[in-house]
Amino acid sequence: MLKVHSRCDLSCDHCYVYQHADQTWRGRPVRMPPATVRAAAQRIAEHAREHELPVVHVVLHGGEPLLLGAVGLREVLVELRAAITPWTRLDLRMQTNGVLLDEELCRLFVDHEVHVGVSFDGDRAANDRHRVFAHGGSSHEQVRRALALLRQPEHRASYAGILCTIDVRNDPDRVYEALLAESPPRVDLLLPHATWDDPPLRPGPGPTPYADWLGRLHRRWVDDGRPVSIRLFEALRPGGGGTEAFGLAPADVLVIEADGSWEQVDSLKTAYHGAAGTGFDVFGHSVDDVARHPGVAVRQEGMAGLCATCRACPVVDQCGGGLYAHRWRTGSGFDNPSVYCADLLRLIDTVNAYPPPAPAGPSGWVDSPVDDLLDDLATGHGSPQTLTRLADDQFARVRVLLTACRDEGGSGAAWEVLAHLDQVAPEALRAILEHPFVRPWLVHRLVSSARSGEGEAADPLPALAVAAALRAGLSTTLEVPVRAGVIMLPTLGSLVLIESAESAEVAVLPGRFRVRAGSTEQTVLLEPTAPSAAGWRPTRDVSVPGARLLLEDCDPYRDCYGQRVAPRLETSAAQALGRTLAEAWRVMHRDVPAHAAALDGGLRAVVPLAPDPARPLRSATARQAFGAVAVTPASDPEAMAVLLVHEWQHAKLGAVLDRYDLVEPGQGSRIRVPWRPDPRPPEGVLQGVYAHLAVTQVWQSRAVTDRADASAHAARYLAWTRDGVEALLASRSLTEAGERFVGQVRHALEETRVGSG
Repeated sequence: MLKVHSRCDLSCDHCYVYQHADQTWRGRPVRMPPATVRAAAQRIAEHAREHELPVVHVVLHGGEPLLLGAVGLREVLVELRAAITPWTRLDLRMQTNGVLLDEELCRLFVDHEVHVGVSFDGDRAANDRHRVFAHGGSSHEQVRRALALLRQPEHRASYAGILCTIDVRNDPDRVYEALLAESPPRVDLLLPHATWDDPPLRPGPGPTPYADWLGRLHRRWVDDGRPVSIRLFEALRPGGGGTEAFGLAPADVLVIEADGSWEQVDSLKTAYHGAAGTGFDVFGHSVDDVARHPGVAVRQEGMAGLCATCRACPVVDQCGGGLYAHRWRTGSGFDNPSVYCADLLRLIDTVNAYPPPAPAGPSGWVDSPVDDLLDDLATGHGSPQTLTRLADDQFARVRVLLTACRDEGGSGAAWEVLAHLDQVAPEALRAILEHPFVRPWLVHRLVSSARSGEGEAADPLPALAVAAALRAGLSTTLEVPVRAGVIMLPTLGSLVLIESAESAEVAVLPGRFRVRAGSTEQTVLLEPTAPSAAGWRPTRDVSVPGARLLLEDCDPYRDCYGQRVAPRLETSAAQALGRTLAEAWRVMHRDVPAHAAALDGGLRAVVPLAPDPARPLRSATARQAFGAVAVTPASDPEAMAVLLVHEWQHAKLGAVLDRYDLVEPGQGSRIRVPWRPDPRPPEGVLQGVYAHLAVTQVWQSRAVTDRADASAHAARYLAWTRDGVEALLASRSLTEAGERFVGQVRHALEETRVGSG
């Protein structure tokens, strides 16, 4: 770890460098001089050469390393690579608060293959509890801007992850959602540095607040399908490999301070003044010299280096005694358990209570949940369990967006209702938030808020809270924004107001709701036998075998398909479309029951498209609206079944691409395919291949029963899909996971060809 700059532009009150016991930074140079950089690089190269190391990891640290500027950082990076890479592979990393990150620095890090971790404690309230400027101002927006830069396709290779120091006074759900919203490759959750002399804050009556806080976040993480690597939880599992903070692996971190001093791991600065010092420097001492220092050597002894209490503990293999610095107590030194001992014991019990991810398979691939999911979907349909995982991931994303809308000025009263429903009626709340057009509404709200000069979209929180309260039977009263004279309640319907208003008071009562706008009042009864209220347009169900499907022709955010949607259908037209869909459902279960089961498990709404005489059969999906497809109200159930299967493939793959990169970021190549006259981008080809695989399977099933033209259709789609697969694999545009997925699709296609004789 190279302390290339020893000052910081933030004034975080939990910082162990400036705020804790050790104050040696005061006597060190502001920046590491070039001669010190050169000597440090030569010492690292010397050690790598003598011990034939396959790789060394160098972390640029501080203070704040970005204060060195692009020119200064470039000089450091060039020096390190020139000295070290002739002898070993150099893994370059940097830890930063992100405040000064810009496009020029991002390009520099990509060019020099530097992996950047950003310190970020979550939502605005959590981050600004500690990570503020000296004048007390917030750093939240600057850090989020830095994370957005790292997420850009041209910079993504340098995005290493987020380091989050927890504070149990923060809401763990809000912190978790804020972290996931930044799409980090990895999250490091850190306990705040503390010792027995200066113990951690323990608010509340419970004896293990840190285990309770982390346990709640862990349950959420597991329930969401472990959508991101969280190193703390992975390290605490039996055989998890450990980190500096956990496990019995030998310590492998040394620090070179800005003046060239060798130090032990810098978290020791929290123990006492000078705790990390060794008395050595890069000008006169090698890495091996430092490794023989007693403070370093004791951390190579594994179990023997722990106190008697830790050696007798049943979970010592997982805990490893906790972070070395957290064991300090005046009088007994580091020969103590961690000051977080009780929390670690309880947290390990929590982690052990959940099944581990799948182990490596015989093929050599690591059969992670990602691989299992991709392999299952590559069959062409996917199991109900996989559909549940996709739906859970989409639900987690909606929750993150919901929190972001609250942070952008959403109704506090509505948020309180939503939070209460999350506790007392979570299924009712989930039924609303899983409505396919909630996510487009939330995205529209956030985008319009971010663009200056544009009218702000209506706050979605009150309408969502009212809809969920109605579903849960919870009485409440909220002020709900009105859009074009209409109040929209997702999954339930829309109410056209008698009197124009910008907002209306909505009172939720048992079985009904009452709306006051201006001088008028309207009451809507929700019982099926209740008389229809003036202006109330309920969302209609479509009765299909084995599923509850909404015919969505009112929600304003259904207009997200790039095609004109139909206005609300007359009752007779809606009934006719419902009959076609019900018959199409029976056709799917007859022809491709596995695909039909996948639709049963995930499709929630059908949107009618406006008729087009030139294209009587049309269909569409939208990436933001998982769980819905749009179709023209055709009367042919056989054709409708093909449209539904085809579009549901796009919906599933879109949900996968939300989470995993199957195409190399920044791909500008185009690929020629037989089903389109224009060359397509790789992701478009991937979508086409996956949809056509399912359509091939539909027509192949029909060909078995000798239905007219089925064999010709099956042969055409089979050829299209095969050519698309080969073009994708030859394009070199896929990630490793993408190549695996397309390879498995090719295998499924070959089985289809065999089935066709």
